[in-house]
Amino acid sequence: MPRTALRVRRWAAIAVLGGLLAGCGTTDDASGTAEAAAGAGPSTSTEVRPIEAATRITDTKGVTVSLEKPPQKIVCLVALCDDILVELGMTPTATNSAVLASPGFLGKEKAAKVPLVPGGFLSPEVEAILSHRPDLVIGLEDTHGKLAPALKGATTFWPVQPGSWQDSVGYLRDLAALTGRTEEGEKAEKAFRTRLARAEQARSDRTALIIFGSDENFGVATPETDVAAGLFPKISHYPWKSRGVDGSYSLEEILARDVDVLFVETLSFGAPDGKLSDKLADNPLWSRIPAVKNGKVIEVDSEVWAKGRGTRSLGIVLDEATAALR
Repeated sequence: MPRTALRVRRWAAIAVLGGLLAGCGTTDDASGTAEAAAGAGPSTSTEVRPIEAATRITDTKGVTVSLEKPPQKIVCLVALCDDILVELGMTPTATNSAVLASPGFLGKEKAAKVPLVPGGFLSPEVEAILSHRPDLVIGLEDTHGKLAPALKGATTFWPVQPGSWQDSVGYLRDLAALTGRTEEGEKAEKAFRTRLARAEQARSDRTALIIFGSDENFGVATPETDVAAGLFPKISHYPWKSRGVDGSYSLEEILARDVDVLFVETLSFGAPDGKLSDKLADNPLWSRIPAVKNGKVIEVDSEVWAKGRGTRSLGIVLDEATAALR
């Protein structure tokens, strides 16, 4: 896969799974991420512990965030932030994500009213961020952590690093506590847990696969490297393991696994240049994959599937995946 695609996917699907949650955002789910990746362990609990409002939290990765009062103006540098705010009934003061335009979020018209932070995901402009006078800035630790010194003293920066759905729930609970929107946070967590538990109960024996890319070169989303893919061993047969940043699967290997349902994330670099599935169709092996032969190739919204990583995005993933896997 080209280095550009690898670089984008690296931030779209974090390469390290988190362990069990700790601190304010900790969940009490009995199944750890390793068990979830293997499709083992007890089913997901639908119980939700009360969330208490707080001005200081310690998140799932041990990062402490302390504020004088609930934040009103929040700038999002990672789609997880946008996802959580929508779940809490809030809108970012500014963002550099396109996930808000998705139908399950604000939609194109409302999303267009949210200012965009120039510089893109990889290099958001500090001056532009601070021009919004934010109470809180949320970014991805391994990408935006370098901005912390420039933001220090002017605002509070919260670096997040989701590696599993449990992490995502933890971050939801933390931001609900900080904003005082505890009821909304509990409701969103309950809705997601209920969706996941329902999907687990109706687990499909079909073999599923998520691939991503921008051209005929593609990668496979694995539970170890992708939050959305981490759900799939619980709801289907998903025999794909991480081979590291520089390793992936060939079409020959995919053909040998008899994939029944294939989900495709087309990553766009600037102007849209066509669907990944259409480009792969030029390869003679593509038409021999069971999912292709049976019309079970589903192009999905990569903003939601690859980048969202919050409970709203993952809920949409579950709904679309379970419908296709029936």
